[in-house]
Order: sequence, then structure tokens, then C-alpha cells
Amino acid sequence: MELRQLEYFVAVAEEGGFGVAAERIGIVQSAVSQQVRRLERELGVRLFDRTTRRVQLSGAGERLLPEARAVLAALHRTRQVAADVRAGVDGVLRLGTVHGPGDRIYRVLSELAAVAPRVQVRPRRLALSDRLSAVRSGELDAALIRALSDAPGLELLPVWTDPLYVALPAGHPLAQRPALDLADLADLLRLAPREDNPPFHDLITSACRTAGIAPPLGPPFTTFQETLTDIGVGDPSWTVFYEVAGLPEIPRVTVRRLTSPTMTTYLAVPPGPPVPAVRHLLEGLIRVT
Repeated sequence: MELRQLEYFVAVAEEGGFGVAAERIGIVQSAVSQQVRRLERELGVRLFDRTTRRVQLSGAGERLLPEARAVLAALHRTRQVAADVRAGVDGVLRLGTVHGPGDRIYRVLSELAAVAPRVQVRPRRLALSDRLSAVRSGELDAALIRALSDAPGLELLPVWTDPLYVALPAGHPLAQRPALDLADLADLLRLAPREDNPPFHDLITSACRTAGIAPPLGPPFTTFQETLTDIGVGDPSWTVFYEVAGLPEIPRVTVRRLTSPTMTTYLAVPPGPPVPAVRHLLEGLIRVT
């Protein structure tokens, strides 16, 4: 069964004749008659009672007419949804996400909903390497990535920049300053193992080299809470972090903004012009940041 056969059947039923239906469709009458007869043979029923004077629906035709209309209406809806997806006003956006900072992600999604309310966002939280692989394979349409400035096979579009913060003992001489330079920090540096977060680890170690310092590595960064607690009670040490859900308040620990470096968050996308839903997302990111 072909969709055009259903279209011709409905046209003949609504117009009351093959000639008028052919004019409506824009083809010759013989083609309409031929396709309707093929449909009748395939269905095994007679759709019209034909005489030399008139054409009218048979009983089977009356029963099948609403079904044919429903099929054609569904086809129309499918084509309309496809057109809306191409235009970016409908569809599904599969997005790899990161934590915070603050409510920024929620504000971005609110901006996207205001522009394209029928675009459904499917957020996924994956490890960095999995996020990149998912964008390359097409499993994700885009993914937010921190600190990483190069990803083979993908484009990384900068979307926002965040300051970094230093946590150090409240009694440290530098704790009185409103902001700190890396060059002033020489005590034990607590960093997570590189394999836990390679881009951030490389960002900090490279910045230390640029600042001309080589602080000895202290005990490794474990959990955020545990590390900051140890900084407050142990040997003089410090760590660098980025804000996720507000700045922490830990007894005997001071948090100060780091003058440099800052950390850039990128949107990883496949090469080439972004699909409309991703373009709307980028516009939302620009408005929020």
C-alpha cells in the first residue's frame, strides 16, 4: 500500500468523482483511477460503487475512509514535526552536563525553554572521557567541558569563565589578603591525582610553572570536605578549587580568590554548523553568561 493511493482514495471520496479528484491533485484522471483500483485489489474490497453517471462510496469505502484520513493526518503531523525539528523549535537535545556553579545551568535551560519551549532537554552526567566519546559518536548532541581546550574530532566553544579559589589555613600570613597570586604560595599543594581530572590538574601545574613556583605536593586531595578540614588542622598546605554550590565555610580555613589562572568551560560539539537546538542552547549560554 502506498500513501498516494490513500490520498487519491480520500480525494475521490471527498470530491465525488475521479475527474474532479484528479484536478484537485494535479494529475490525469487515469492515474487516479489506476491507483484506486490497485488499492482495492490490495485491500480485497471495493471502495466505490461506479456507474456511468456517478461514483459513490461503497459500504467498505465508508468504513475505511476515516482510517485513511487518520493515516494521512498522521503523515502530515510527522512532516510538520520534522520541519519543526529542522527549524529548531521542536526536538530533543541530548546534553552532557557538569555541576554548577550556582544555578547557571538552570538559568541556561530556562533561556532555552523561553526560545524553544518544545525542545526537550535530556541532561546526562558522564565522566569527561565518556562525555567526549558520546559527542563524537552522536549519542550526545553537545557536552559542557571544563578546562580542556583541545579535543580531537570536536569543536570546543568557550561559553563562560570562572575564577578559581585557594583554601589555606586561617592563620596563614596570606589569609589576610583579599586575593592571592600563585607566585606567593609555596607551602604544600594538595591536588587530586591527575587521572581524576587531567584538564584541571594540568591547568594548575602549568600555571604554577608560569608563576615560577614548584610547590611540593602534599597529601593528595581526597573528598572536598576532608581535604579542607585537613588544611585547617594539619601542616601548612593549600589547594585550588572552583565553585560548584557556593563557597565553603570550614572552621580554621580561609578561602581567597586566585588572581590567575581562571577556568574556562566549553561546549563540545561536532564540527560544522551546529544543529538548531544546539544553536538555541548557545544563544541561551550567551545571554546567561
